[in-house]
Amino acid sequence: MKGTRHKARATALQALYEVDSVSRNAGEVMERLLAEGNLSEEYNAFVRELVEGVIRNKDEIDRNIQKFAPAWPLEQIAIIDRNILRLAIFEILFDNKVPVKVAVSEAVELAKGYGSENSGKFVNGVLGSVSTLASR
Repeated sequence: MKGTRHKARATALQALYEVDSVSRNAGEVMERLLAEGNLSEEYNAFVRELVEGVIRNKDEIDRNIQKFAPAWPLEQIAIIDRNILRLAIFEILFDNKVPVKVAVSEAVELAKGYGSENSGKFVNGVLGSVSTLASR
């Protein structure tokens, strides 16, 4: 069974995906998903922290995606993969509250669950490069 933090990350991913794909207000999307999600207040706070952190640092996160996936223009990366990368890069480079391996593992699991057949490998490859930067 997947843990509650995994469910919280999946909720954050849903919010980021919706904001990215149909340009909705992040706060409204997040609050709607949290109301539907049946998570504790602690995990609701975790979702808010992730979504707000990604949005606050989006430009720099996107520069990192472009740097570590140069063959893929940002707009050509599948929306789900792009937002999984944003979420993980936020946790790896900005948040620093979980070990890099945990952030990468969680992102790969999200990619396998929500992305295409190749999403897990793609996300793992990009984050492998990002994590070498984080460990310096």
